[in-house]
Amino acid sequence: MPLPQERLPQERLPQETIRAKRDGQPLEPEAIDAFIRGLTDGTVGEGQAAAFAMAVFFRGLSLPERVALTRAMAESGRVLAWDLPGPVLDKHSTGGIGDAVSLPLAPMVAACGGYVPMISGRGLGHTGGTLDKLGSIPGYDATPGLDAFRRVVGTVGCAIIGQTAELAPADRRLYAIRDVTGTVESRDLITASILSKKLAAGLDGLVMDVKQGSGAFMATLPEARALAGSIVTVAEGAGLHTAALITDMDAPLASAAGNAVEVAYAIDYLTGARREPRFHAVTVALGAEMLVVGGLAPDRDSAAERLERALASGRAAEGFGRMVAALGGPGDLLERPAAHLPAAPVRRAVRQDGTVAGIATRALGLAVIGLGGGRTRPEDPVDPRVGFTDLAGPGSSGGLLGIVHAADEAAADRAEAALRAAYRMGDAPTERPPVLERVDAG
Repeated sequence: MPLPQERLPQERLPQETIRAKRDGQPLEPEAIDAFIRGLTDGTVGEGQAAAFAMAVFFRGLSLPERVALTRAMAESGRVLAWDLPGPVLDKHSTGGIGDAVSLPLAPMVAACGGYVPMISGRGLGHTGGTLDKLGSIPGYDATPGLDAFRRVVGTVGCAIIGQTAELAPADRRLYAIRDVTGTVESRDLITASILSKKLAAGLDGLVMDVKQGSGAFMATLPEARALAGSIVTVAEGAGLHTAALITDMDAPLASAAGNAVEVAYAIDYLTGARREPRFHAVTVALGAEMLVVGGLAPDRDSAAERLERALASGRAAEGFGRMVAALGGPGDLLERPAAHLPAAPVRRAVRQDGTVAGIATRALGLAVIGLGGGRTRPEDPVDPRVGFTDLAGPGSSGGLLGIVHAADEAAADRAEAALRAAYRMGDAPTERPPVLERVDAG
């Protein structure tokens, strides 16, 4: 009788891990670790990764499974350690339309004594990505080596980059697969994706911006509360002090949606050329939470005052300019953004009749993708020039519905039709506060 051959336990084979989760069985940490190792070294194929993501999407993960997946993804590459004179802090958004908050927020917090090593992502689903926005700045190196990343954080106080090959590489691969397989909205995968990058970045504190509304992955308030609670619980379980705000995404946060147009918007915000109330309220609220979490302010009111002073003094704008230059971008971007940021050859003003009663905000994000400002496949290029500016908000009456920025007239025609279809006219809606709720571990 032949001796049985030694082999891996079935639960550690990728196909058996997929099968177990497909059938609703709990996964042991060892099985999750083995799957993530395979995702990192390439022995788990794209089809298997997509199948795993879909199984998790439908079956979900328990808290221990979420913690195990998050840790495995964080430890799939290097984990940073910092030796800085202030707390290492970050903020992460679950994604929305016109959500350019990261660009001004990082230098605002740095101006108040924090250090912000912000690892951002590409656009995901219908939402814009900070990494794609930064890609519209000529020369900006969004994927520097870790030594350069650490140097810029230490000297400037902040650096916004994309995932490098060294940090959470398993998440980088799964992130791209989720984007094109209809699994973006999985609460468990969102939790693991966000926190794996943050744990790898060696943070002292994290603040989450969980979007809720028609332009968010979490369309309802209960869904947003569940995701915020999941992130805070898993983060605290992993030793990362975290708080979350649930913010409104029933309308674009900024009046600009795209890549270069959002960078220009962020520059206007930092320099004081334009500070729209909703965008400002969310930015300051998130920054205040970061300062409190990091022990840089005793309470949110005093933290907000510090952030306002950083803006008014110009220190936040100066920090953004220094960050851009330190990462290879133009040294005079703040002074001459139009000379550096790419502009679309076609700009078309779209006028409105009546009062804006509601906005299908997700449809606006899809319209940006239709213009070429996002991806339908991981390898698709992004046109940094295109998007919308001067978008009308709820309750707006008369004037512009928005300005289309397009590569050609045919694309502008399609975008105009999509823009009009996304707006519903009628009676002015009840005003929603920009910050809906706060969630913490307590």
